[in-house]
Amino acid sequence: MSIIDLRSDTVTQPTPAMRAAMANAPVGDDVYGEDPTVNRLQDMAAGMLGKEAGLYVASGTMGNLAAILSHCSRGDEVILGNQSHTFNLEAGGMSALGGVQSFQIPNQPDGTLDLEDIRAAIRADNPHHPVTRLIALENTHNRCGGAPLTAEYTRAVGDLAREHGLRLHLDGARIFNAAAALEASAADLAAPADSITFCLSKGLSAPVGSLLCGSHDFIQRAHRIRKQLGGGMRQAGVLAAAGIVALETMAPRLAEDHRRARQLAQGLSQIPGLFLIFGTPRTNMVFLGLSEDIPISAHRIAGRLEDRGIRVQVTSPRSFRLVTHYWVGDEATSTVIEAFREVIVAH
Repeated sequence: MSIIDLRSDTVTQPTPAMRAAMANAPVGDDVYGEDPTVNRLQDMAAGMLGKEAGLYVASGTMGNLAAILSHCSRGDEVILGNQSHTFNLEAGGMSALGGVQSFQIPNQPDGTLDLEDIRAAIRADNPHHPVTRLIALENTHNRCGGAPLTAEYTRAVGDLAREHGLRLHLDGARIFNAAAALEASAADLAAPADSITFCLSKGLSAPVGSLLCGSHDFIQRAHRIRKQLGGGMRQAGVLAAAGIVALETMAPRLAEDHRRARQLAQGLSQIPGLFLIFGTPRTNMVFLGLSEDIPISAHRIAGRLEDRGIRVQVTSPRSFRLVTHYWVGDEATSTVIEAFREVIVAH
C-alpha cells in the first residue's frame, strides 16, 4: 500500500536530483571551513535572504538556539509569542543551555505580535529586571494556521526593535512558503531581521539541515555557538548538496503545494461534520475540526485513515493538521478527500 503522509512537510524525502548531487558532491572538512559544497550552500542561502553570510546547521532548532545565544547573554530576555515554535517545541533550549529567559506575549490569529504588546514587554533599565535583548518572530507561523507575515509588519517590528536598541530574529523555517504566498522575495521578508533561520528539510524536501543567516560578525559568533552545541560536522557537503538542489528547484514550486492545500480544504469543508479552523489556508497547512454531532474522536478517525494508507496529524481530540508538500499530488488530494468522506459517513 502506498502511503499519503500529510502529518507534516518534514516527512518529505530527497528527490532523485538531490540523491545524485549527494553522491557526487565534492567535500572537505567543514570544521576547517574547507568543504566547498557547504561553502557554496551558505553563500547561496545568504544571497537569497539578502544577508552577508550563512551557516549550515543540523536543524531549525539548532539554528534558532544558536541565534539566540549569539544575540543574548545569560540573564537576558527574549520577547516572543506564546504560540511560537521556539517557546513551545524546542525543549526550552534557550533557558536550559543559555540561561536566557523568555517573555511570552499573545500571538494574534494571523501569527503576528501586537506592537503595543511588544512595547509593553520591553523592560525598563532596572537592576531588578532581566535585560530585554531580542525580539523573535516566526514566518510562516505554524500554530496560527501557517500564516505568512508581511514585509510591512516585520519592518514595523524591526523599527520598534531598533528604537529600543534591540535585535530581531526571524524563525523563518518556512520563509519560502511565506514568499510564495505573498508573492514577495524571501530577502524582502527577511530584510528587517538581524538574523534568520530557514529549514531545508520541510517543504524544500532536502533530507537534513537548516541555514542561519546574518551579518559576518553575527555568523562568526554563531559559528562558535554551533561548535559548543556539537554541530560542527566534517564532510557535510554530502548533505549540503541536497540543500543546493532544494534552493534551485523546490523553492520556486511551493505555490503548487499551496494550491493543493486550498483544494484539500475546499473538498474537506464540504463534508458534513468537518470545518476549517483557520479558514482557507494561505500556505500549505490545513487545520480541520470535528463538529459536535460527530461522536468519534480525531484519534479514531486518524486510525481509520491510517488503515486506508493516509496519515494525518491529530492536534487535539477534535482537530487535525494536514500539510501538503512535493510528495502529495493532485490524485492524492482527491484520495484524501474521499477517504475522509467515507470515514465520516461510516461513523
